[in-house]
Amino acid sequence: MTKQSIFGRISQLAKANINSLLDSAEDPKKMLDQMVRDYTNSIADAESAIAETIGNLRLLEDDYREDVEAATEWGGKALAASRKADQLRAAGNAADADRFDNLAKVALGRQMQSEKEAKMAEPQIASQTAVVAQLKDGLNKMKEKLNQLSAKRSELIARSKTAEAQTKVMDAVKSIDLMDPTSEVSRFEDKIRREEARVRGAGELAASSLDAQFESLEDLGELTEVDARLAALKTGGTSSITQ
Repeated sequence: MTKQSIFGRISQLAKANINSLLDSAEDPKKMLDQMVRDYTNSIADAESAIAETIGNLRLLEDDYREDVEAATEWGGKALAASRKADQLRAAGNAADADRFDNLAKVALGRQMQSEKEAKMAEPQIASQTAVVAQLKDGLNKMKEKLNQLSAKRSELIARSKTAEAQTKVMDAVKSIDLMDPTSEVSRFEDKIRREEARVRGAGELAASSLDAQFESLEDLGELTEVDARLAALKTGGTSSITQ
């Protein structure tokens, strides 16, 4: 029953479609790891079972060869006993001739039994040979699948690492994006612009105050000249002062 179960797993795993299994998996990497472990364990079990099956086949073949050799050996003994009986009968020794003929019959009986056992073993050997061939083929396919799984796992891990690296790069680019209105650089730039605008405003205000002071000085000069001309009129002078 155990060997039958292992043989069934060999057939099932050898026919498995890796891509369809991965398509239905939530986490392909984890499933691939599990499949690699399952295939590795199944291959080890299959190799043990196949080795036992091959061993049984070799025992059958050994027994078959022994039966064939025994049949040949007993046939030779039967022939030797028969010839000895003929020699004794020709010499007039009928009693001993009959004894050797009986020995020849016994040898022939043993020969026939060995031939029968060899004949019965032939279909078993043929059947077991076919089974071993099928199992070896299935085992080779499982090993090919295991190689595919290992390659697929390596490819998937490489793609995962590449995607992870790309994500990190994109996140880093976003964090230093100067056009991002929410970034620290943008806020700092806005603060500097406001400070520069405040300085310009203060400068314009200072310039406006200075102009007003100069205008007041001009007005004061005009009033002083008016007072001087008024004083000159009172003293009998002219309203204009010329030299």
